[in-house]
Order: sequence, then structure tokens, then C-alpha cells
Amino acid sequence: MTRMLRLLRPYYGAAIFILFLTFVQTMSELYLPTLMADIVDTGIVSGNIPYIWNIGFYMLIVAAIGMICSIFASFFSARVALGFGRDLRSRVFAHVEHFSLQEFDTIGTASLITRTTNDITQLQQVLTMMLRMMLMAPLMMLGGIIMAVSKQGQLSLIFIVAIPLLGLAIWLIGRRGFPLFKVMQQKLDRLNMVIRENLTGIRVIRAFNRDRYENTRFDGASRDLADTAIRVNKLMALMMPMMMLILDLVIIAIVWFGSMEIDYGRMQVGDLMAFVQYATQILFSFLMLSAIFIMVPRASASITRINEVLDMQPDIVDPAQPIATESDTGAAVLEFRDVEFYYPGAEQPALRRISFTAKRGEVIAIIGGTGSGKSTLVNLIPRFYDVSDGSILINGVDIRNMQQTELRQHIGYVPQKALLFTGTIADNIRYGHSEATVEEIRHAAVIAQADDFISAMPDGYQAMIAQGGTNVSGGQKQRLSIARALVRRPELYIFDDSFSALDFKTDARLRAALKAETTHSTVLMVAQRVSTVRDADRIIVLDDGGMVGMGNHHELMEHSDVYREIVSSQLSEEESA
Repeated sequence: MTRMLRLLRPYYGAAIFILFLTFVQTMSELYLPTLMADIVDTGIVSGNIPYIWNIGFYMLIVAAIGMICSIFASFFSARVALGFGRDLRSRVFAHVEHFSLQEFDTIGTASLITRTTNDITQLQQVLTMMLRMMLMAPLMMLGGIIMAVSKQGQLSLIFIVAIPLLGLAIWLIGRRGFPLFKVMQQKLDRLNMVIRENLTGIRVIRAFNRDRYENTRFDGASRDLADTAIRVNKLMALMMPMMMLILDLVIIAIVWFGSMEIDYGRMQVGDLMAFVQYATQILFSFLMLSAIFIMVPRASASITRINEVLDMQPDIVDPAQPIATESDTGAAVLEFRDVEFYYPGAEQPALRRISFTAKRGEVIAIIGGTGSGKSTLVNLIPRFYDVSDGSILINGVDIRNMQQTELRQHIGYVPQKALLFTGTIADNIRYGHSEATVEEIRHAAVIAQADDFISAMPDGYQAMIAQGGTNVSGGQKQRLSIARALVRRPELYIFDDSFSALDFKTDARLRAALKAETTHSTVLMVAQRVSTVRDADRIIVLDDGGMVGMGNHHELMEHSDVYREIVSSQLSEEESA
């Protein structure tokens, strides 16, 4: 909660102004019953028409002041709440941007989306209500009690019974309902996860005719959330009838005992009418408090969930005294020294004692069976994960001693799953180098064998890419991803199985173009095809997380059983020779 209050600092002035407007509005509402009592007791009883008009005019002025204050208070409270929500959302998003993949795996993408949207929206709504009611409700209650006592002290004893009853009703309902709010947010996470999986996997769902199964899964998650929400709303729905029942009983008691006081001459009719209104204000202030009690626990659950994100510190951080690398053509660009890596919670290592050195101008290929650790190995280089043991060096500097931004400036990364962003083709290629010129973008596309299909589009490089790149083929997405890395002109290229969607002819042309383009860089290439890796300067063979061979194609054919097995499964004897 303290962190949330700190975010409100830029709005303290507006919040104080809102409280002032709310104070004036509350005072005007408390003053109106007294004016009405004067009209009845002094004006109507004595038939003093000018007095009635005079006090009536004052009532209009007081009511107008209250209305104007209410309008402005609502306007400014909405602005403060929305500004707070915007700032908090930006802070959460910026914090999440520094997470490593481990933190994303811990919380889950669907939950992060819910916390950044729905949970913050809950806080906005509560803040709007709090700014309007946190002063009005207690002030109206206290002021109403004071004014009621001033009208008739003995009759005010009714509140000694009514107020504890209201408090008990709120407490009993809240005790049952408040824990369910946190459960609701968790079930909303689950629903968002199901929706996200359905939308992103719609092709697979339809290909396997799993529409009915997914509909059932969605209905289950939706019904689970709805059932919890209904349980909460049933409990909270009891609050208003209970409040109104107590209010009606209090008014009946006031009218009953008040009429007796009037008969005894200890109270006037106007004072009784004012007393009823003050009683209504007192009890409605309790209704406002009950509304706050309904919203605050849900907001509290949201605050807890947001704080979990803000309190989660990334495992991968920049060093206190980073070491900058220097480009030196004699130094090794990339070096693995006895690298071992465990995924969080895993008992067996995903990589075991990996050691190799890659110099500038070399093409290092990595091949192995499914689950052998190929992608895991290359994911350690940009520090998506940190090594569990050993070290990775770039230009002789341990990457853990470098700033992450500086480290990644050395790298042109093409992921296993080609990802494009909404925007033009030129924007997607320029993502690798924000200041790339039109000529540099086109050159990168030519090398990546993408220029032909881009030029065939009506808008060329200004053609729009749909969300997720759904309006281009898998091979086209891969080539655009490769162009995005090429335009960066890094020291180290990482191709994580980035040629799998290309036909053999395009694959061969692309590798030939890359060889001429990357003569001053190191290329690390993960691939499944032997034809893709056979011309590499060195091939690293992985099996079950360990290095079982390293050398060129011919050396491995002689000395590596695993490599020979991979080759024989893909090439004929003549092709493998």
C-alpha cells in the first residue's frame, strides 16, 4: 500500500482539492435539513410566506453549491484515478521488461496480462470511490449525529442500537465474501490463459477438430469464474436489503418516538423532519462505507498481486561495475568454458560441461537430436537464462560482467520461432537497427532472400504485417527475421534453427549470401538439416545436453557415431561423402 501511495505524489494537490470540494458538498447537504426545519417551524406554521421564499432561496443556493462541488469532485477524482492507473501500469510494464525468462515462467504470461489490466483497473475504481467517499462518509456520519443530537438528544439514543447493528451486518458479510475476491482474480487468470491459448493456437485446434473440446475447456473456466462471482455477489447483495431494513426500522422508531415528543411539546414538526433526514444521512453514510468495504478487499487482492510483480527481482541483473568489451580481431568473439545449466527445479542438467571457442569469420554449427540442448545453449548467450556453472565470454569478457544492453548489441539473434510485429515490413526489419536507412534495409532483405517476395507485394517494403505475421508464410517470416538480424551488423550472429521453413534451394542461396556478408563476424547456427551445417567450419554435436563431437563434416563422419547416425537418417551415402 505504501508503494501505491508514493505513486499518488504527483496528484496530492488534486487530491487535496477533491477533499475540499467533498467537504463543502457534505456541509451543504448537512445544512439543508436545518433550513427545511426552519421553513416548516417558522414559515409554514406561522404562515410567513416571505420567510418561506427567503429560506427557500438560501436552500437553492446551498444545493447549487453542493451540486457544483460534487460535479467537480467527480471530474477531478476520475482524472486522478486514471492518471494513477496509467503511471502504475507503466511502472509494472517497465519492471516486467527487465524480467528474465525464468520470471515469466514463474508468474505466467496470462497472469501478467491480467495484473497489468484488470487488477490495475480495480485499483482505479476503488481510488475514484475513496477520493469521493473516504471523507464524505465519516464526515456526514459525524455531522449527522451532531445535528441530530442538537435537534433532540434523547431521540438520538436510537443510533446507539442502529449503528452497531449496521457494523455487525457489514462485518458478517465481509468475513465470508472478502477471501473470495482473491479467488476471483486467480480464476480470471485461468480464463485469460485459456482464451490466449485458443486464440494463438486456432490453426492447431481446427486442424485436429478440437473445437468442441476447447469450447468445453473455455466453458469450464468461464463457469468456474462465474460461479465464484455469483457467490460473492449473492453475499454482497444481502448488504443493501439489510441496510434498508435497518434504515426503515430506524425511521419508524424515530417517527414513533418523535410523535410522542411533539405531543409532549418537547419537539417541533420541522425538527422531526430534519431529524429523519439526518438519520437517513447517517445510515446512508454507512452504506457508503459498506460500498468501500466491498471494493477495498478486491483492490487489496489486486494490490497484493501487483506487488508480487513489483517485488519480484530479476535473477539476471547488470553488474555494479560493468566491463566494456573491445573489438579486437585477434580475440575470440565467443567462448564457452565448462558451461553447465539447470532449468529451475530440474534435477538433471540441460547442458553438461560445454566448452568451445568461436573466432571471427568462423561458422559454428550445432546439431543434435530433439531435446539435446541446442536452443538452450544459444539462449544462454544473450542471457535469457544465466549459466548454473562455468562461464561464457565475449571478446574475453564474462557476459555476467557486461551490461545486458551492451551484450545484446554484439548479437544478431534469429529465434527458433520467427516473430514479427504489427507494422510495415520496413519497420520489422528496422527493429534490428532503428536508424537503418532504406538502402540498408533493402540490402539486408536481399541477403536474406526476402527482396523478391517483398517487391512483389503491392506496397513493397511499406506492406503491412498483420498481428503475429499471419499474412505471410512461415518461410517468409523466417527470412524477414533473418533480415532483421542482418541489418544490425553485429559481431555475433545466432541462428536458432532459422532455416527450417526454407526450401533447399532458398536455404543454399541464403547460406552462400550469408558467408560473404558475415566474413568479419562469428556465426552460430543451430539446425536440424545436415545439408545446412555440413559446410560449417566446425560442427558441434550435442546429445542429452553433452558435447559428443566437434569438428568439420568429414572429421565427424570418421569419429562421431551420433553425427553419422544423424547424417545417415537424412542423406544417402553419396550425398554424405
